[in-house]
Amino acid sequence: MITAVLDVGSDYDLLVVDDGSPDGTAEIVKGRQKDFPDRIHLIERSGKLGLGTAYITGFKYGLERGYDFLFEMDADFSHNPKDLPRLHAPLEKGYDFSVGSRYVKGGATKNWPLDREILSRGASLYVRMITWMPIMDPTAGFICYKREVLEALDLDKIKFVGYAFQIEMKFSARSLGFKSIEVPITFADRIEGTSKMSSGIISEAVWGVLKMKLNSFSNSYRRDS
Repeated sequence: MITAVLDVGSDYDLLVVDDGSPDGTAEIVKGRQKDFPDRIHLIERSGKLGLGTAYITGFKYGLERGYDFLFEMDADFSHNPKDLPRLHAPLEKGYDFSVGSRYVKGGATKNWPLDREILSRGASLYVRMITWMPIMDPTAGFICYKREVLEALDLDKIKFVGYAFQIEMKFSARSLGFKSIEVPITFADRIEGTSKMSSGIISEAVWGVLKMKLNSFSNSYRRDS
């Protein structure tokens, strides 16, 4: 993944947020940092603190260092690094964030079992019905944000830590009036590793999304300036 991202172009840097992985992830990243000290970055955290908090940590890191565009993506090649420029392009044309989407025309999934396909599409339909967001793939995790979006959000108010984090980020950004676009991608099932899906994550998504929508009538995600 490190090689693939760096090969996309010299203006792409990479940050790995590692939650104490027992597989040597941090040591591999440190080894590669010797060759690319200015392009490869690493944050090590102790324990499993959740997907959402990892991304928030990464966003804050990028903002502090002046990056104009910040991406989030899986590190198991479910998201193709070659699609990074395709997600970036619409932001140069007036959009504020782009979503690598499986469920718009041209998007697809690869090597998915039927039950996973049904669960994912059902979850997307549920989220659209509850939130009224015009995003076909609201649970997608391949995103490009302008820094202005992340600066405007009060990232400390983003409470979901599982996959519902993806929904809350899109919902809160659109609630502040930011423009989104979906870019078709092919999402390939992972070759290595195992899914982090659990009953707790599913419960957070089902009940949390409903609560998020109800709270939105009285709460704001905007950061105080």
